[in-house]
Amino acid sequence: MSDFLSHECGVALVRLLKPLSHYQEKYGTPLWGFTKLFLLMEKQHNRGQDGAGVACVKLDVPPGEPFMYRERNVKSNPLDRIFKTLLGQYNDKVASGAIHPEFPETVKRQFDFGGELFLGHLRYGTSGGYNLSACHPYFRRSPWATRNLALCGNFNLTNTAELNQSLIEKGQHPVFATDTQAILEKIGFFLDEEHEDIYRYLRTLNVSGDVLSRRISEELDLVRVLTRASQRWDGGYVLCGLVGNGDAFVARDPSGIRPCHWFQNDEVVAFASERAPLMTVFDLAVGDVNEVEPGHVVVIKRRGTVSERAFRKALPRASCSFERIYFSRGNDVDIYRERQALGGRLAGQVLRAIGHNFADTVFGFIPNTAEVAYYGLMSALRAVRRDEVKAAILKASRAGGLTEALLDDLVLRNWPRGEKVVSKDIKLRTFIGQESMRNQLASHVYDITYGSVRAGVDSLVCVDDSIVRGTTLRRSILRILARLNPRKIVIVSTAPQIRYPDCYGIDMSEIGKFVAFEAAVDLLKESGRTELLGDVYRACRQEVEEKGTVNHVRRLYEPFTAEEISARISKLVRPTPSEWHGEIEIIFQTIENLHAAVPGHTGDWYFTGHYPTPGGFRVVNQAYVNYYEKSEGRSY
Repeated sequence: MSDFLSHECGVALVRLLKPLSHYQEKYGTPLWGFTKLFLLMEKQHNRGQDGAGVACVKLDVPPGEPFMYRERNVKSNPLDRIFKTLLGQYNDKVASGAIHPEFPETVKRQFDFGGELFLGHLRYGTSGGYNLSACHPYFRRSPWATRNLALCGNFNLTNTAELNQSLIEKGQHPVFATDTQAILEKIGFFLDEEHEDIYRYLRTLNVSGDVLSRRISEELDLVRVLTRASQRWDGGYVLCGLVGNGDAFVARDPSGIRPCHWFQNDEVVAFASERAPLMTVFDLAVGDVNEVEPGHVVVIKRRGTVSERAFRKALPRASCSFERIYFSRGNDVDIYRERQALGGRLAGQVLRAIGHNFADTVFGFIPNTAEVAYYGLMSALRAVRRDEVKAAILKASRAGGLTEALLDDLVLRNWPRGEKVVSKDIKLRTFIGQESMRNQLASHVYDITYGSVRAGVDSLVCVDDSIVRGTTLRRSILRILARLNPRKIVIVSTAPQIRYPDCYGIDMSEIGKFVAFEAAVDLLKESGRTELLGDVYRACRQEVEEKGTVNHVRRLYEPFTAEEISARISKLVRPTPSEWHGEIEIIFQTIENLHAAVPGHTGDWYFTGHYPTPGGFRVVNQAYVNYYEKSEGRSY
C-alpha cells in the first residue's frame, strides 16, 4: 500500500502447561515460554510499530508476593527495547548469583517474567494517541487474584460512548479515553460480579481462607463474564485477557472481522493474530493451527484445561479482506496464493490498457507487499502469451508457413518483461506528525531504476496493493515514474476502489480524503448534480439521529460506473503537463474478482458499503455529515 495507514494490531498469548523445570530440562532454558512470546511478536512486527507491551502471570505465588507484571514501550523499535530491558534484568541477576538458570525456582522468584502465562501486544495507533497510557496491555488491579485483569486486543468499537454511558448507569465513573478502557471496565465490572456471586455463595457454606480463594478461582466462569460484558459491543475485535489467578481467555467478534489463530499440544497453548508465525515459531503444519471461531472464546483455566465456547451468537461471516490483500504477512500459504490470484485476475484489464502490446511494455510493482500480486499478474500474462504463441504456431503449421524466423519472433520476442523499476529507500517514521513535513519526506521514500524503461516508447505498468487517498501517487510515485518518460503509466490496484470508511481497525474514517470519493464528487459537480450532495447530507443526518442501518453515501456513486470513477481518479492524480505529457490510467480490481480470489474473507464494506454491524452504518453516515459540515476528525 503506497499510502500510509495505521491498521490492525497484533496479539500473542503463550500459556505453558508444564512447570518451568520441564523446559529447562528439555530445551535448556527456563525462559522457553518468554522467548516464544518474543518470537511470536517479532514475526508479527508488521502489525504494529507505534508501541508494544507484554504481561506475565506467575502461578502458585505465595501470599504477599506479586504475581502479575507488565512492561510497555512507545519509543522507536519498542519490541526490541522491551525484550532487551527484560533480558538485561535477567542477565544481571544471573551475574549477581540471584538467579541460577539450572534451578528454575530461582528464575520464578527473582525474574519478573519467569512465569507460565504471557501476553503480548503490538500497536498501531488508531485512537487514544501515541503515549504510554494508550499502550496495551491495560491493567485492572485488586487484592483478590480473581479480580485482577490484564487486557489487550486487536479491535475498534464503534460505540465507545454508549458503553461508557452504560457503566455510568451502573454507578461507575469511567475514564473517557479509549475503547480499550471501555472494554476493560466492562469486563472488569462483570468479573467483579462473578467473583462476588461465587464469594457470597461459598460464604453461605461457611467456606473460608485458602479454600475460599481456591474455590472462587476454580468456579470462575469467564464465558459467562464475556457473555454479559459483550452484549452492547459493536465492532471488530480479538481480545486477550489474563486473570490474576492464572485463567486466560481469547475472544473473537461474532462476524469474525479480526483474525486470530491458536494451537495446543501437551506443553503449550499459544495464540497469534496470524497463522504463519505460529507455524514458524512452533514448527507446525497448516493443519495443526486452528482459527478461533467467530463469536467464541477460548478459555484456559488455571489447572490447564482448555475449552472453546460461544459467548455471542455468530453473525454472517465478514472477515476483513484487507488482511489478505495487504495487512497480514504474505508467507502464509493461503494468503500467498490469494495474492497471486488477485494479481492474475487483473490480467484482462491490464491487456486492454496496453493494447496487448507486450513488446513495448515494462511491468513492475510498488514495493514491497505488492510483489506477490505482481508475480501472479506476470504468470497470467505469460499464460496469455503462451496461448497466443501456440495458436500462431498451429496456424502457420497448417498453412505451411512455419519458419525459423517466425519461431524466433513468436518464442524469443514479445514476452511480458519485468523490471525492478521502483525501489523503496527509507521508511517514513510514524512519529512525524506535521503533515507538510510528512508529505515532503514521502516524496523521497521511493526511487527509480534509470534506464529500465525506453523513454517515449514503453508503457510502464506498476502493481500496487490498494489506493486509498491517492496522496503518495499524486505527490511522489507518479512524479518519480514520470522521470523515466514512459509513453504511458498504468497503476494497477489489487484492491477495488476504497469508497467508504472503516471503523473496525483500519485508520481510514474520514471519507473526504478517499480519492474515489473525491472523484465521485468531482463528477457530480461536473455533471450539474450538486443537489445530490445536500440530499445525501440530510438523509445521513436523519439516519444518524434515528440510528438506522441504511448507507446513504452509496447514492453518490450510483450515477457513475466504476470505470468512470477510475478515469476521473486518473485525471486527479496525474502529474502536471510541465512534469510529463504521457498518458496515465488507474486500474482497480473488480468486486467480483476480489471475492473469487479471496473467497474466505468476504468483509468488503470499504469497497461496497455493506457493513456487518449497525455501528458501521452509523459511522459511514456520520463520516459524510462531518465532510459536508467541514468537520475534521474520526467519525466514531
